Amino acid sequence: MKTYLVTGGCGFIGSYVIEELLKRDDIACIYNIDKMGVGSSSDNISKDKRVINFFDDICHDDFVTRGSNLQYKVDYILHLAAESHVDRSIDNPLAFVDSNLKGTANVLELARKLGARMVHVSTDEVYGHLLAGDAPFTEEHPLKPRSPYAASKAGSDLLVQSYATTFDLDVSITRCCNNYGPRQHSEKLIPTVVNSIASGKKVPVYGDGKNCREWIHAEDHAKAIIEILLTGEPNTVYNLSGSRLVSNLDLIEEIIAIIENYHPKYSRRSRGATGTLRGDYVEFVADRLGHDFMYNIASKHDLLSIQTQKAFDLRQTVEFYISNFSS
Repeated sequence: MKTYLVTGGCGFIGSYVIEELLKRDDIACIYNIDKMGVGSSSDNISKDKRVINFFDDICHDDFVTRGSNLQYKVDYILHLAAESHVDRSIDNPLAFVDSNLKGTANVLELARKLGARMVHVSTDEVYGHLLAGDAPFTEEHPLKPRSPYAASKAGSDLLVQSYATTFDLDVSITRCCNNYGPRQHSEKLIPTVVNSIASGKKVPVYGDGKNCREWIHAEDHAKAIIEILLTGEPNTVYNLSGSRLVSNLDLIEEIIAIIENYHPKYSRRSRGATGTLRGDYVEFVADRLGHDFMYNIASKHDLLSIQTQKAFDLRQTVEFYISNFSS
């Protein structure tokens, strides 16, 4: 029987990780450490008796001391706690430096003291961006972050690699594409689109909407994180690719079509609109500073969780946000 420690387990992806872990038959205990900041939700607090929740900040100076005195010996650490929204990183870069660098350093120190195997969850944004026609990023590509968020995650990746080399820490890094699914924070693209439409507002679209993202369901991402935790190699990077590469504007049009077809009371046509879908629903706004054009990743690793991931389908995700919408 094993004990797992998850940081950020009340967040979007972290909550899926805990759900997937609880399906295993080797769980003695799961420690969930979450400060309940932006992106975390009390709805994601597990009620399973095997989960022990600590509402704590990994950036606190005494975090490592307190984490070293847990009741059960920790075998595995999954580090997901992070500030993760590009727009907020532009508005307040120092908060991202503090959380993503100092927080990660504290978790690394804890893993070193406990002798635990660790997975550090990063992002494909550390590679920078691609232009139309460019080949996908691989694990060998250099880090060229273009936003404070991406830079703070790239810095945390370098900290992880330094601990693996200097202290022989058993730690791997994952770099995943964009995630979708129920329970994502309202500031992210898909819930923003659904909530805008349900509110009768136009959907704000940066620039011309042609920026492209690759998408994976958060449940499949969680499965991949656990697969790497249990079978991955130390001091190794794993790119986690998705099932669909699509422009932001095309993604928005898919969401509009779902709402038009299945939730006509929120349709702008039911409110008298007669123009094109884009004209009725979309409002182009000034582009984000340093807006990355495209993320697309490939991997040299064959992970079962990635090979068998869900086909891209937004219906369940849109249904969740519509059902949770409150005007």
